[in-house]
Amino acid sequence: MNNKIYDVIVIGGGPGGYVAAIRASQLGLSVALVEDKHLGGICLNWGCIPTKALLRASEIKHMLDNVNEFGFSVSNIKVDIKKVTERSRKVASQLSAGISHLLKKNKVKVFNGFAEIEKNTDQIKKVKIKSKDGINTELAKNIIIATGAKSRNLPFVKSDGINVWDYKTAMTPQDLPNSLVIIGSGAIGMEFASFYNDLGVKVTVIETLTNILPNEDEDISKIVQNNFIKRGIDIKTNTSLKSVKIDNNSVSSEISTDGINSLIKSEKLILAVGIIANTQNIGLEKFNIKIDKGHIVTNEYLETDEKGIYAIGDVTGGPWLAHKASHEAILCVEKIAGLSNLTPLDKSSIPGCTYCRPQVASIGLTEKAAKIKNINIKVGKFPFIGNGKAIALGDSEGLIKTIFNNDTGELVGAHMVGPEVTELIQGFSIAKKLETTEHELMHTIFPHPTLSEGMHESVLDAYNQAIHY
Repeated sequence: MNNKIYDVIVIGGGPGGYVAAIRASQLGLSVALVEDKHLGGICLNWGCIPTKALLRASEIKHMLDNVNEFGFSVSNIKVDIKKVTERSRKVASQLSAGISHLLKKNKVKVFNGFAEIEKNTDQIKKVKIKSKDGINTELAKNIIIATGAKSRNLPFVKSDGINVWDYKTAMTPQDLPNSLVIIGSGAIGMEFASFYNDLGVKVTVIETLTNILPNEDEDISKIVQNNFIKRGIDIKTNTSLKSVKIDNNSVSSEISTDGINSLIKSEKLILAVGIIANTQNIGLEKFNIKIDKGHIVTNEYLETDEKGIYAIGDVTGGPWLAHKASHEAILCVEKIAGLSNLTPLDKSSIPGCTYCRPQVASIGLTEKAAKIKNINIKVGKFPFIGNGKAIALGDSEGLIKTIFNNDTGELVGAHMVGPEVTELIQGFSIAKKLETTEHELMHTIFPHPTLSEGMHESVLDAYNQAIHY
């Protein structure tokens, strides 16, 4: 055992863990990071980033299929799925190497292995690190658990990497299947549905709830659903998966829709039914650390009930977003360092993005949630068909919806579907952070011609002042 006592040991090298380690070093703390698999975590290696590379390929395929609208003629378009996948993996590898460089630059000691925390003294924690080279033990005053989460299976069907896919298999297909059933219509399911549909695969989506993208505002999810149906994607809502049978490289899915059972046959099945926090086998049971619904419980500064042990990111529960984990990392480390005037995370101000076609982005309360809270609201809507830039791009399907507190003018929520809305949402994020009212937004000058003008028009519409629709 090394006699060195670190100020902080971070367990997990994802978007929460590596950000926590770097920020701790910036603040003059001695810090080590333990990662069992890949620096950058699931997000960088198998989630956020490589899926965007895949979706870029499918967007290009869609554009090539429609270039005649712009005066071009292209024929014999072919998809080399192995090259598409290869590029995605190269993007992930490049960024993972970048994280390694950043950690080295910031003098963070990196241990490759699986960490388990153990009791030592009240002030000092012990971390046992198991690697291919054996076991070593490190000491720390504080520990940050950033172990993330893994994909969930169903009791009667699990990913086998052949016929039943999880997100990793779905991102690295050796060949394109002819048909595909996706269980779950959250962000992951919708991105895969969009990707495979654009590449010519027959896609069916199964969702137990009334709408796809059930966490989004109903107006937004309906637009996505209608778009998907027009593209030939079969959407089955109010539908549950009862059983799965695999035979001769074919998947038979028994489903129930409003009590009526039927059978769907497909070449492959993707499970996109949520995630499970990685809390197993890391020593939590030795400490006074609460677990609720599989997630570590923390206070507003990401502290567990065990002094000196913190938890951030997906392991603490939703929303399961990389930028939430990174923000928690900063807050957590600055708390450890003793900085003052810290502002706890406001989960209502965390934007969410889904990168299917059309893109979806949102922040704050949906209209339904605002009404449940009995907030007196004003709602503005502006369709992209009224936006000159969107029409010029040939991508005018979509809507920007804003929700205001009618008593205070506060921006309660913003919901968007359409071209590049995942880039536009940051404008409303800033507005919420600054507690901007409708007055400031209405009198902000937006550049022309831009997609962002739709944001302005939506605000104006809430107060019956929209100009272009």
